[in-house]
Amino acid sequence: MQHNKRAVVTGVALLSALALAGCAGGGSATDNGGGADAAACAPSDGDVTLEFTSWIPGIEDVAAMWNEENPDIQVEVQTGPNGNGGTYQSFFSQLEAGNAPDLGQIEYDALASFRVQDGLEDLSVCEDVVAAEAEFIPWTWGQVTLGTDGVYGVPQDSGPMALFYRSDLFEQNGIEVPTTWEEYKEAAKAVRAAGGYITNFSTADINQFAGFVWQGNGDWFSNDGEEWTVDLTGEQSTTVADYWQELLDEDLVATYPAWTEEWNNAYNSGEVWSWNSAVWGANSISSGAPDTAGNWSVAPSPQWEAGGASSGNWGGSSIAVFKGTDHLYEATKFALWLNTSDEALTALNESANIYPATTAGLALPSLQEGVEFYGGQKIYDVFAEAAEQVNPDFVWGPTMTQTYADVSDGFQKAVTGQGTLLEALEAAQESTIATLKAQSIPVAE
Repeated sequence: MQHNKRAVVTGVALLSALALAGCAGGGSATDNGGGADAAACAPSDGDVTLEFTSWIPGIEDVAAMWNEENPDIQVEVQTGPNGNGGTYQSFFSQLEAGNAPDLGQIEYDALASFRVQDGLEDLSVCEDVVAAEAEFIPWTWGQVTLGTDGVYGVPQDSGPMALFYRSDLFEQNGIEVPTTWEEYKEAAKAVRAAGGYITNFSTADINQFAGFVWQGNGDWFSNDGEEWTVDLTGEQSTTVADYWQELLDEDLVATYPAWTEEWNNAYNSGEVWSWNSAVWGANSISSGAPDTAGNWSVAPSPQWEAGGASSGNWGGSSIAVFKGTDHLYEATKFALWLNTSDEALTALNESANIYPATTAGLALPSLQEGVEFYGGQKIYDVFAEAAEQVNPDFVWGPTMTQTYADVSDGFQKAVTGQGTLLEALEAAQESTIATLKAQSIPVAE
């Protein structure tokens, strides 16, 4: 069995030139590969009403702030389930029918899927968007450029990862907070000896596993402007898979289904002591484990190499403009305001705990305060540092929903002893390549 293979096959390029350019480089602000030019980003005549679909709590109230200040550019908000919960499928159906909204919420890992179907406007034709690049954390900008010269969304939030841990239990049992993954494994043994589990390994949150690979500068996909390369079993992916396989084999981690009462109870009861998660995990713990208030702290993620300073990311969204809008200029104006203005960022943080993608946003007053649930610790200082340590070159593939599902299926089998995590990645790699070929998306060899 080859563990470090770079699987590649050649797909038949049946996509249109535009669709193939979906993740190809070589465009510019005046020619984005689809024939667009700067004139495409000119203001519309007369008053404009934009349609915007999102699932962010309170987003309609934030849009109302814009509407009050911009009577000539009104935004009508449509809300729905999260992306994979049905909104993405609605977007694809609307694009096919020619009635997509002007703007939509799209997570970073789903952008390539829309771009390869030629569903997004290239915002690089708008000078204000190009000029805004410097305002964003570099890796978040990389997420919306998709490795091209185009820009296919405005970054909204991010999910830098750090270690949430029960500081009271670690201290009571004389266990040092681990700074490397090797130390984390040794701590896991000590936690298990004390009757607990150091963490829970989720078979559903494949984004978290990808974040561990990302932290170690691994990758799963790349695109050279013509073809995709799939590499779910590269060196770093193998390292991560083997690491967690050892923890599973030695019964050092729990395996409760994530986001269930079982999962909440494991954290609330003190059975599970830590969680290496994204910044938004702060609210997941406080809501799911209310009896543990004041007993948690946050530390930087354990490193794959001693002395390292690298973070993975789990989550994050952009605001994209769909192909066919009649109001590209106005749509980008709103998207930039929503994701760069102090007014909007503060409101989004208060209503939905959005962690901004701009460097200035990380300095919001609400993110500088101690958090009572975490013993008054200024936990967002840890995440602000982590946000600057995320590798900007990580690329998502164009069929992530399928990839996640297939990896998850394999992981579920692995935790019951039916195969291994690495074998799950190998099987998902083969199915991903098959899916790309079935969709006539070229894959390199």
